[in-house]
Amino acid sequence: MIYLDNHSTTQVDNRVFKKMRPYFTEKFNNPHSQNTIHNRDIVNQISRARAMIAKLIGAKKEEIIFTSGATESNNLAIKGLKSHVLRGKNHFISLNTEHKCVLEALRKIEIAGAKVTILNVKRNGLIDPVDIEKNINKNTLLVSIMIANNETGVIQPIREIGKICKEKNVLFHTDAAQAVGKIQINVKKMNIDMMSISAHKFYGPKGIGALYIRQYPRIRLTPLIDGGGQEISLRSGTLPVPLCVGFGEAAKISISKLQKEKLKTKILRDYLYKNLKKNIKNISINGHISKRLPANLNISIPGINSEKLIENLKNTVISSGSACTSNNIEASYVLTGMGLSKEVVNSSIRIGIGRFTTKKDINIAIKEITDTVKKLRSNG
Repeated sequence: MIYLDNHSTTQVDNRVFKKMRPYFTEKFNNPHSQNTIHNRDIVNQISRARAMIAKLIGAKKEEIIFTSGATESNNLAIKGLKSHVLRGKNHFISLNTEHKCVLEALRKIEIAGAKVTILNVKRNGLIDPVDIEKNINKNTLLVSIMIANNETGVIQPIREIGKICKEKNVLFHTDAAQAVGKIQINVKKMNIDMMSISAHKFYGPKGIGALYIRQYPRIRLTPLIDGGGQEISLRSGTLPVPLCVGFGEAAKISISKLQKEKLKTKILRDYLYKNLKKNIKNISINGHISKRLPANLNISIPGINSEKLIENLKNTVISSGSACTSNNIEASYVLTGMGLSKEVVNSSIRIGIGRFTTKKDINIAIKEITDTVKKLRSNG
């Protein structure tokens, strides 16, 4: 299998798996149980994991709370502001290309009385920070803009948006599921108040994520899950120790590998695009050509239905868009929201290169995609 769908999920790094394993079978104590000699290592490992995740994004470990993933983190960041909405500051701003969980959370809070402004991105997938500034008013509570899009890999001007939000005294949340571990992020320099993270997007385990919440001035959120008050009373439930440990190890590895992997994946991505363009006529790239994740390639192949192409690839794994909506085979709302035609949208494929991708893998993928496209075109 030539796996080129690293935006939907990534392989758990063997070093991560090795670090997690003892906490399934040997050190399985409940981290919230009484302070015994056996629990101390578990508590220390969770603290270490928090510290590593914080270091990866330029935060403090006290600002990291564990969740089940970025979907829960996004929901907590948005729905958790419900009490503010009830007190009158009730305006939210986001983009039409945000992840479905952000758009759905905003829809729910709109039903609860919030005012929501959804801005359209430009044809290249970017939003102009000036458009955000124009739409901020005295009742604006939150701006939620993802760092990197899960389909196109387009990176938004987060630093500029964060600066505007700080100047206007508006909270700034970002869904960073696709960006953490792939590009450099510093929540303080970017003026980010809340940030959602998912471990399985950068070689950690599935089922664990985090929400960064700026500590000072404190952001008051209402919990989505009630119970024993774990995670500073914002997210109740027994922490999954092996997943927390694996998340922390994935963060540690990314801290040391980030620059090297950025360069490697960009070289492979550019090589792949160059050769596909040479072999297949009229390929077009979707989204800004340079302001995108180094490992991302989203292209359209005229005359080819992307689902048919994907089904006919025997060895190469790619996708036609977001894995979170792929059970409903429909036109990508992200590409449609960028103003691309139905034909371009229906012929689009998303390729995500990863840590374990080799040049040999890319060459095999180039040949198989090229051959399959030629076969489908000849069959009409």
